[in-house]
Amino acid sequence: QVQLVESGGGLVQPGGSLRLSCAASGIIFSVYAMGWYRQAPGKQRELVALIANGYNTNYADSVKGRFTISRDNAKNTVYLQMNSLKPEDTAVYYCNIKPPPYGVGPPVGYWGRGTQVTVSS
Repeated sequence: QVQLVESGGGLVQPGGSLRLSCAASGIIFSVYAMGWYRQAPGKQRELVALIANGYNTNYADSVKGRFTISRDNAKNTVYLQMNSLKPEDTAVYYCNIKPPPYGVGPPVGYWGRGTQVTVSS
């Protein structure tokens, strides 16, 4: 059974940093691309960062230069380092499995509970 568990969210002041983690189980993690998504209140879920199985990365324009996605295949975990956070980054953040090798196409896993990130002074 595929399971995705996100963690690391919290309340942070504008300009601060957080590191999110997503632990995956039930899949051959290294085969898949992985994506981080977010959903703000009243908005659709959006893809913010993507990492291919070969470690190529892509980012939404809104987070480029501030967020960094990485993966540790030995730990079946994908990370999202978020720096210079802004109030508009406030959302529930989710990870999901993306088709190999580059993550093109819709997510292929079930959504986890996500982790709340709130950026506020």
